[in-house]
Amino acid sequence: MKFSLIIPTLNEEKTIASCLLALQPLRGNAEIIIADATIGQPIANGPHAHLADKIISSAKGRARQMNAGAGHASGDVLIFLHADTYLPENALQLIEQHIGNKQWGRFDIQLSGDHFMLKVIAWMMNRRSRLTGIATGDQVIFVTKQAFVAVGHYPEIALMEDIALSKALKKNGPPLCLKAKVTSSGRRWEYFGIYRTILLMWTLRLRYFFGADPQRLAEFYSRGRFWKP
Repeated sequence: MKFSLIIPTLNEEKTIASCLLALQPLRGNAEIIIADATIGQPIANGPHAHLADKIISSAKGRARQMNAGAGHASGDVLIFLHADTYLPENALQLIEQHIGNKQWGRFDIQLSGDHFMLKVIAWMMNRRSRLTGIATGDQVIFVTKQAFVAVGHYPEIALMEDIALSKALKKNGPPLCLKAKVTSSGRRWEYFGIYRTILLMWTLRLRYFFGADPQRLAEFYSRGRFWKP
């Protein structure tokens, strides 16, 4: 089984090195594809370009970038990885050992940071995902390329693309929920405020459920509140 790791980036040229260095032991069994939406594509022209197998230029938007990366992927399984998220050491082996007849899945998550509520948030995310069969991008969604193509890729919306993809994939079966934990940055939660961000995220999901425009939701998400500063 061959894997393709797809990383959407935007203005990550100063922070991408740690992400790529952590993935180097996986090369051989996995190709690393960066879909960069930064103007001028500085990662491709920078000192860390050799740490990736393919660096492609893409239009801005996480869904567009991940679709663009998938279009250049040769792996049997696509793994969509955020630049501030780190895989467990045996991630590829776990997927290959357990995917079986499943077509897609995700990992449990833990959030880096000092606030005690980050552990609670991660627990809630993992529990909710198991109950609903919906995965978030922070949990590192993986999917067979065949299944990804069959559902028509990520819908190219400004926010909630991971929710939409999960719903499409669920029609063919529930996700494989691996207990091994990826580590994702808790910086956003700490920057905007733990409790404010919890309220924001739940409200965004509820509004999306009732048909709100993802572009409008993305504006709220980017500023971390429903009101202008």
